Amino acid sequence: MNLLFVSDHAGFLLRRALVCALLHAHPEWTLQEEGATHAQDRCEYPMLVIPAMQAVRTKGIVAVLICGSGLGMSMMANRFQGIRAALCHDVTTARLARAHNDANILVLGGRLMGDTLALDCLNTFLSTPFEGGRHLARIQALDAYQDRK
Repeated sequence: MNLLFVSDHAGFLLRRALVCALLHAHPEWTLQEEGATHAQDRCEYPMLVIPAMQAVRTKGIVAVLICGSGLGMSMMANRFQGIRAALCHDVTTARLARAHNDANILVLGGRLMGDTLALDCLNTFLSTPFEGGRHLARIQALDAYQDRK
C-alpha cells in the first residue's frame, strides 16, 4: 500500500501518531509525508494540499489529509477534478465514504478526534471497497461536473 499523509500545524500530532501506528503494523507499506509540515509552526494548508492532489491524480495513491477541523483541507482538495475527499468523524462515515462515494482522500480533524478513533477511521477507509452498482452513476456525475460560470 502506498499512502500519502499531509497535515498542517493543527494536524501534525495526529499525522505523526497515524504514521507511527501504520509503520508498526505494516512495515511493508510505503508511507509518504511529502508536503506536510514537520513542526507545529503555523502554516497555510491550501499550499500543502496542491501537490498532494496532483500525486493522487497522477499516481493513483491514497492520501490522508489532516488539519484542525478537516474542513479547510477537504474544501481545498475537492476543488480538483477527480478528487473525492471525504471528511470523516467516525468509522461509519469512513466506511460510507468508500462504499458509496468511492472517496480517494480521507480527511480528518486533528483537533476533533483522538489517535485511536482516527486510526479506526483510517483502517476502515482503507479496507472498505467501493460497492459500485447504483452508486456508480453518481460518482461519474461528480467526476464529470465542471462549473460553467
